[in-house]
Amino acid sequence: MTYARAERTALSDLLARLGPDSPTLCEGWTTFDLAAHLVLRERRLDAAPGIALPPLAGYTARVQESLKARHGFANLVELVRSGPGGVYGLVPGMDAAVNTMELFVHHEDVRRAQRVWEPRELPGGLEETFWKRVRAGRGLFLRKAPVGVALHRIGGGVALGGPKDAPRVEVTGPAGELLLFCFGRQAHARVEVSGDDDAVARLMDASLGV
Repeated sequence: MTYARAERTALSDLLARLGPDSPTLCEGWTTFDLAAHLVLRERRLDAAPGIALPPLAGYTARVQESLKARHGFANLVELVRSGPGGVYGLVPGMDAAVNTMELFVHHEDVRRAQRVWEPRELPGGLEETFWKRVRAGRGLFLRKAPVGVALHRIGGGVALGGPKDAPRVEVTGPAGELLLFCFGRQAHARVEVSGDDDAVARLMDASLGV
């Protein structure tokens, strides 16, 4: 089983257990909204660009609501579980390449929005995968960082991002937690953050991620 498949299964199980009205870390979204987002992302490529492009966001939001109305929560969860859908299921290796991070982050969006949670101990291979993705994508993930950022992976490895001529903030943690930090979940990532107080505050409030 690939890491993407394992995350997909675990996330689907959690969504089914919590039901449609539980909170997530995605602002304004319940678990129902998140399930619809995941189905839209894989199966409605006409609407997917609006996830990242604000001028197209209105159409994407309408399609997401239509998916909720058409399928209902339980069927959306089963569509997530049965994936990868669309092009992600047609191209060999694309699910693992594209969806491993996406499914992990959204799995944690659900887990960490609940009243009680603890970080998971991730398999060593998944940690390695996430560290490679963080290093390769730091320019994109940290492009909106207002300060310099030094990501220190517990177990070895440093990746630098953000403006070079600004104060630097040190962020230390496991690769999975650094990934969540870089994806805009700063307040919910279990990392150690150090540096000038003002620089730290600015980084914690920044809109990071893709």
